[in-house]
Amino acid sequence: MDLKSYLQSNIDRIDQALQQYLPEESVLPQSLHKAMRYSIFAGGKRLRPILAIASCEAVSGNPDHVLPAACALEMIHTYSLIHDDLPAMDDDDFRRGRPTNHKVFGEANAILAGDALLTEAFRLLADPRYTQADPQTVLQVIEIAARSAGSQGMVGGQAVDMESEGSQIDFPTLEYIHTHKTGALILASVQIGGLLGGAEKGQLACLTRYGEAVGLAFQIADDILDVTGDQTELGKGVGSDQARGKATYPAFMGLREARNRANELCTLAIDSLVEMGEGADPLRLIARYIIDRSN
Repeated sequence: MDLKSYLQSNIDRIDQALQQYLPEESVLPQSLHKAMRYSIFAGGKRLRPILAIASCEAVSGNPDHVLPAACALEMIHTYSLIHDDLPAMDDDDFRRGRPTNHKVFGEANAILAGDALLTEAFRLLADPRYTQADPQTVLQVIEIAARSAGSQGMVGGQAVDMESEGSQIDFPTLEYIHTHKTGALILASVQIGGLLGGAEKGQLACLTRYGEAVGLAFQIADDILDVTGDQTELGKGVGSDQARGKATYPAFMGLREARNRANELCTLAIDSLVEMGEGADPLRLIARYIIDRSN
């Protein structure tokens, strides 16, 4: 299959759905909705919603049934980017090739836009108009999304990441940061896609192993790109991790070993799907695509 066409067709599909689910800029409060849509539609790979769709397809589910949840995951991810870019966090000026949200709308509006996107995501997950799943599965999906986004997931990883800046940390702490700050929401995307696709217990276990491996591999690849990438291609500044003394795999073990670890995780992710058929091919190709970005 052609991965590029697969990714682009799903990006278009997700963007159309997000247009439907998000309030229009003309709806009060206009400044808030404009700020929300600015960051949502600033581009991006839409990796998390695509992983949800691909995981649903891998277990022979209907991708239309997972689309609202996939969009909710993108809202959660975008909220985290808006907040990460704030002066109190990473203090970044550019994201996806455009000025960051707080540079355009001010810090207060950026905070509120992030808050609103996070809340809107859970409204979408819980809205009975947009789900074909049974109530027990819906509750499970909401719990997974909340856990992955909160203190036991993304926010927890961000907290330890900030606390560790400029410090010498051990390897378990480094892996905690990566598996929580980035990996948790990627894993949740895979699990939610599988659940809404009707995954059996064994299939969900395979998807979970895949999500854990590919989530960590993605962040290691991002760490490498911050050292070797080009700002024009990435759409954001490079070298900021080293400048802020952040804990990264290249800083801890060097570029070569970081690349080796990312490739090992890619192999582990693909091997996790050995019991699944051709329907899981997009997931296999996405795992390799994640690593190829940094090689």
